[in-house]
Amino acid sequence: MQIKGVLFDFSGTLFRIEPVRSWLRAVLAERGVTVGEADFERYVSELEAAGALPGGPSPRHVPARLAAAYATRDESAELHREAYTGLARQVELPDPGLYDALYERHRTPAAWRPYPDAAEVLGALHDSGTRIGVVSNIGWDLRPVFRAHGLDHLIEAYVLSYEHGVQKPDSRLFHTACTFLGLDPAEVVMVGDDRHADGGAAALGCDVRFVQHLPVEERPGGLRTLGLVQGVA
Repeated sequence: MQIKGVLFDFSGTLFRIEPVRSWLRAVLAERGVTVGEADFERYVSELEAAGALPGGPSPRHVPARLAAAYATRDESAELHREAYTGLARQVELPDPGLYDALYERHRTPAAWRPYPDAAEVLGALHDSGTRIGVVSNIGWDLRPVFRAHGLDHLIEAYVLSYEHGVQKPDSRLFHTACTFLGLDPAEVVMVGDDRHADGGAAALGCDVRFVQHLPVEERPGGLRTLGLVQGVA
């Protein structure tokens, strides 16, 4: 198969969210809230268990009152905020303004790091004439993250679940992305880290390739190994 287009997932594939510890520390500093080390460590542990950081650890338990919003969280900006601020509010933090501040922090470019080989692989694909799209289950506009990290000029199309009211693995999202690129799905590879969500592209006839969902430091060359571009491995 000649690859004419590649679709990439965002979180865990091209970029990785910061750890809960630095997420919380940044927001506490921003709001001028001081806590003792023991309390800080407790907040980190409880926020991790709650799954309060989008793109971070999954919730160990989703309360019944949040179950519906969490299940459909990526279908709208409102549901996404409701789900994640609701999960965070299970943790008793010292300032009630912290819940919204934490949510806002995760939407900033500073909270995200590209994987070490992301720029290289995207650049090589772009230079070879391969069309590139991003398909993400997300509740906010990630385009500023790509711009801030100097990668936006390499992306031809963004298909974000909250803008279309459907989330992966729904094949409609992948079909929309292929249409935006002007390509038949059989000419397109979908790259992601979630075999359930990203694997939905296979129903259209896309080839699907996976990377491991790992911290940035532990996956320096995962994208390079996928055989997307000759000479990049």
